Formats: sequence, structure tokens, C-alpha cells
Amino acid sequence: MQHFRTLHLGVAATRARTPLSTKKGASAYCGSIVLLAFCILSSVCFAQDITSSIRLNDELPDAPGRGAGGQPQQQSPALEAHAIISGTVADINGFGVPDSRLTLIGNDAAGKRVTVSDSLGRFTFTDLPAGTFHLTIVSAGLRNFTSDTIVLGAGELRELPPTALPIANTNTEVQVFASSVQVAQAQVKLAEKQRVMGIIPNFYSSYIWDAAPLTTKLKFDLALRSTTDPVAFLLAGGVAGVEQSHNTFPGYGSGLEGYGKRYGAAYADNVIGRMVGSAILPSVFHQDPRYFYKGKGSVKSRTLYAVGATFIARGDNGNLQPNYSHILGNFAAAGISNLYRTSGDRSATLTIRNGFIITGTNAIGNLAREFLLKRLTSKVPAFAQGQP
Repeated sequence: MQHFRTLHLGVAATRARTPLSTKKGASAYCGSIVLLAFCILSSVCFAQDITSSIRLNDELPDAPGRGAGGQPQQQSPALEAHAIISGTVADINGFGVPDSRLTLIGNDAAGKRVTVSDSLGRFTFTDLPAGTFHLTIVSAGLRNFTSDTIVLGAGELRELPPTALPIANTNTEVQVFASSVQVAQAQVKLAEKQRVMGIIPNFYSSYIWDAAPLTTKLKFDLALRSTTDPVAFLLAGGVAGVEQSHNTFPGYGSGLEGYGKRYGAAYADNVIGRMVGSAILPSVFHQDPRYFYKGKGSVKSRTLYAVGATFIARGDNGNLQPNYSHILGNFAAAGISNLYRTSGDRSATLTIRNGFIITGTNAIGNLAREFLLKRLTSKVPAFAQGQP
């Protein structure tokens, strides 16, 4: 406004000094008026532009990253970058394990996150804050896995090394069903390994109290196995030597020929007695020729049981029966032996006497089986401990 007043006064002064009477002076006066108006209009427009620019600057927001007074502005916590954890679940062969359940436990407010690996075993956890985490992996048939502490920075992209899960230890119960014949065959195979002091066969001692009954074939197989064992030939040789020294059955003579006859007779006695008493008659009467070890109870009860087993047998049906097989077999074997004795050594009295001797020997053998032989016998199954 002061500038305007100055211009106005200048114009007034000019008007006072310029004569209006001349034509030249009038033209100059008009030119001055036009020039003065142009200057005034220009000044007004310039002032309005400055005012509008100031007002516009006041209304514009601060530039990015700058606050009032041009100061830097703090970034909002909500805009912080989130971290990511990824990896692969594999087996010990390096193949990816799908459908594994992964649990990530951290110290943030959410606490726990769960995901499942894809068809290639890959997994990813996104939108994670900075902090510490533990990763747990559970997969069917494989051992569980728990990682060490994972420290994650803000905005970090963490690729974990492949996690190889070994096969889990499992206990599998398998039930095997076998027929009675198959069980009996397996038990006979075990019995054929039993030897007193690792030498003398102890095939007819059953330490399995509830052993499966023997079939006719198994009865003959066991008898044949017993009589063809090398020890059977050695025992026959020992018996022949004792008889030779005592001149038993003098009809056989002396010397090498006499020993040979006695050896043949001793071995034949063993074979006939075993086949008749442990195979033929047990098959006819359906009885079990084995001795079943008791191992429980008082000495008296076990003694009565052992002696009684000479006269009482277990039937193939599991019931107790008179021991026809052994008793009749003993006397039958004694009678058959007369067929290969010399005429002077044959007698009914000898047959009966030998029958009782063999029966008594069986009783003594049963006592040895009950109280002594188990401790001296090798290859007795650990589960076979006699009567439950």
C-alpha cells in the first residue's frame, strides 16, 4: 500500500508540473497514466502470487521421512519386517517326508504355530517376530525331533538345514499259530540236542511239562535217532566187555569171537527194547514214552513221582494211564533176546529176571532224571523248567 501511495503522489506531482494546454503535453500525460496503471496491476498480481504460495506451503504435508521442522520421523512398530523360517523334513536316506507335523514354539504373544510338511517334506513359517524359537517335528514311524534354540532376527529369512529323522524303535508282537504236530516236531528237535555232560544222549527227558504229544512217526524217529547215536555203539561195547570179563552167557565163548557175539547181543537188546518199549507199544496204546521232568515240590513228592513214572504213563490225550508200553516192552525185549542166545543160556526164568531188572533200571533212571541229569544236561531250553 505504501508503494501504491508513492506512485499516486508521483502522479499528482507530475500532473501539477505538466501544462494541459498543449497537445504534446496531453499525449505525454496519457502515456504516463497507462504506464502507471500497468505498474500498479503488476504489483497487485505479484503480491497475490506470493500470498497464495505461502498459504499453499502451509497446507502441504511434510515430506516423506521428515516431520515438523524438518526432523526425521520414527517408523511405526507395526511396519517392522516379519521373519520367515523354512526347511525340509527327510528320512535317513535323504527322501522328503510328507505330512510331518511341525510345531514352532516361541517367546512371542502367539506362543505356538503348527504346520504340516508338503509332499516333498518342505515347510515354512511366516510372519514371525524377532526372538527365540524351538522346533518340534513328529512323523509317523520316525523318531520325534526337537531343535536347539533358534535365534531369529527381525526380517530374517532363515533356511534350516534338512532334518533327517531316523526310524523309530518299535515293539511288534507277532503271534505264530502252529499245529500240534508242528509244535511236537520242534520240541523233538530241541530234545535231540540234549546230552549229559555234552556226550550221553538225554533225548527222552522232556523238560517242557506241557509238551505236545508225539505222533507215531515221531515216536519211531526218536527211537531210531537214539539207537543209531554213536554213544549207543560205545555203550554196547562197554556192556560186552563187562559180560566178557564175567563170562556172562558162556555159550558165546571167549576171545574175540565171544566178545563179538556179546557185543551184537548187547546192541540188539538196546535196539529191541527201545523200539518195542518206546515206539511200537506207545503207538499201539497211544502213550508218550518220554519222562516229564517235575522239578517242583518236596524231595518226597518228586521221588514218588519219578518212581511212579515207571508204572504210570501220560497218554497222548494228556491223561495218566498204566505204563503198558514200558512194562510190557521190558519183558518183551527180554523174551526176544532168548532168540539169539545159545540153547544153554535160554530160560524163562532169565526172561522174567531180565524183565524186572530192566524195569528197576528204568526207575533208577527216572530218579536220576528228576534230581541229577538236568544240571548235567546241555542244550536244555531256557523256557523249559518242568512243572509250572
